[in-house]
Amino acid sequence: MFLHELMPVLKVYDTENVPTNQLISTIEMDSRKVEKDSLFVCIKGFQADGHEYVREAEKRGACAIIAEKEITSSLPVIYVPSTQKALAILADYFYGSPSQELTIIGVTGTNGKTTTTYLLDAIFKTNGSQTAIIGTIDMKIGNESYKLTNTTPDSLFLHKHLRLMKRKGVETVIMEVSSHALHLGRVYGIQFDTVVFTNLTQDHLDYHLNMNDYAYAKSLLFSQLGNDYKQNKIAVINLDDNYAEAMSRATPFPVMTYGLSDDCFVKAQHMKLKANQSTFKVLTPFDSFTVSSHLTGRFNVYNILAAISVAIHHKIPKETIIKALGQSKGIPGRVESVDLGQNFNVIVDYAHTPDSLENVLSTLSDLKQNRIITVVGCGGDRDRGKRPKMADVAVQYSDFTIFTSDNPRYEDPKDILKDMTGHLSLDQYTVLINRTEAIEKAIVCAAKDDIVLIAGKGHETYQEVRGKRHRFDDREIARTYIEKRMKESS
Repeated sequence: MFLHELMPVLKVYDTENVPTNQLISTIEMDSRKVEKDSLFVCIKGFQADGHEYVREAEKRGACAIIAEKEITSSLPVIYVPSTQKALAILADYFYGSPSQELTIIGVTGTNGKTTTTYLLDAIFKTNGSQTAIIGTIDMKIGNESYKLTNTTPDSLFLHKHLRLMKRKGVETVIMEVSSHALHLGRVYGIQFDTVVFTNLTQDHLDYHLNMNDYAYAKSLLFSQLGNDYKQNKIAVINLDDNYAEAMSRATPFPVMTYGLSDDCFVKAQHMKLKANQSTFKVLTPFDSFTVSSHLTGRFNVYNILAAISVAIHHKIPKETIIKALGQSKGIPGRVESVDLGQNFNVIVDYAHTPDSLENVLSTLSDLKQNRIITVVGCGGDRDRGKRPKMADVAVQYSDFTIFTSDNPRYEDPKDILKDMTGHLSLDQYTVLINRTEAIEKAIVCAAKDDIVLIAGKGHETYQEVRGKRHRFDDREIARTYIEKRMKESS
């Protein structure tokens, strides 16, 4: 594609120096990826500003620069009001607007996004659709898996890989959409067909000003559905959440509600929640049927209802929904059991907000036969306000709590733990900063029929310290000490 063909899609830009015969090989926002004839877009991020890397882009062969503030360059410079928006518009056009050729489902909310996307993936696959997932754990295209840095990648990555997905035969893309991504415009230009709201509880208040600001960011996904009533679009919203009305107001499209209250379009009744199974009746104005899932807990009933609501809208038969939910074995790092035949239970979960931790612990409390031992910490450089709340939840539901380091990032773990425990009585907990030692102590202390919950990191396979990610997997560490204990007792 030629530069002069690409530029008119921006509508608003300032330059008189756009070459008429300049071929664009790639669009890049990272100067290290620039190659001959790349168009370099200067993006101001949290840690780096692309405007400061123009010289490097020139050296690597860039043919033109997109900027939002004045720079000096020997190349043609096109000035735009927002390079974030310009990048999304250019990427969408450059890659042939792939989202318009795919069915794209976006899921947002504080908790439940990953579980809901995995359930939807199972349902659509069972219905014969070729699927892809973009989310917290990874990006999956068919059976291929790719690690991601962010839950929702930048717009350039998204449009480029949506085109790749289309080429690989994907029909349905199920995407987690974070509040950061919505606020930063990472999903600009994505044509969503269905959007889902799971819930909103305290998180990310290090980034958002307050809960209302956080809710506004989430609502952007629903306003992004647009205004074209000719398209078969819908918003699926958890009616039982306090922010349901705010999400509903953000879209002109029809809303399908789900939950446990009587006013929900899709609701659950007669719930039977066991240690490794949930069974309940699904009611809609037109039909009713019973589903069983290996996922347990009231919070997972909501996730299942969200997936069912989307499936109903997409005309997937109830027999297919029932089959897919029954066969789905669970989500990595979400109430994941580490079972080597020991006489106590070890559960690893991603719970890293007060609400998600309470969801897991209250479920385990209903199932416990002896004690609950909880290992938990809080991430550094994140919302400090949730730290004492996390600690309160842990000691409320646990018989023994070990507070430890999570991903401290650039903070001192001692300071994080002080924020968590400063208001607690000393007899309510113990502190072991080293996470390996904390997990070891929990497993050594566990008695028959105890439940050990290792919370906060879930599927993650690293611990982030001072800008570096070190290999660390709660599940691997747990297995190591379970094996050691079993050998010593044999």
